[in-house]
Amino acid sequence: MAEPIDKADAHSGVNLKRSSRLKTPIFYAIITIIMFSFLKSMFSTNDVSPEEFQTMIQDQPGLVIDVRTRGEYDAGHLSITDKQLDIMTGEFQRAISDMDKSATYYLYCRTGNRSGQAASMMRQSGFEKVYNIGGFGDLAAAGLETKTSF
Repeated sequence: MAEPIDKADAHSGVNLKRSSRLKTPIFYAIITIIMFSFLKSMFSTNDVSPEEFQTMIQDQPGLVIDVRTRGEYDAGHLSITDKQLDIMTGEFQRAISDMDKSATYYLYCRTGNRSGQAASMMRQSGFEKVYNIGGFGDLAAAGLETKTSF
């Protein structure tokens, strides 16, 4: 008659039932780490400082997009801004489908929050070279040229 599976193996001293229970938490831990890494890469916004941006735009040219409202943009924006697409009205979200996924994008807003959200949306849509360059005030204070639309 065969011995029950939860008895210790006489030769190795290993409790087979306990050993299989230990594998389950390890399996879930590995899966959790893999999923976290994947999600982190999907939602990473590649935040860069104004100083880093000034270097990057020289080495890796791209489109500079202001995701603030039209009123904020008109009151003052970076001179090198290529487009103003308001994320709050859905204008930005609608424009994503027409953008080149292989291009480089630099996004900014007032504080970096909305541009961070916009960068996450782009990464979720398959864009890889997307950078949140932060807030307009910090960019202006770092010496980037600005202008108004008035």
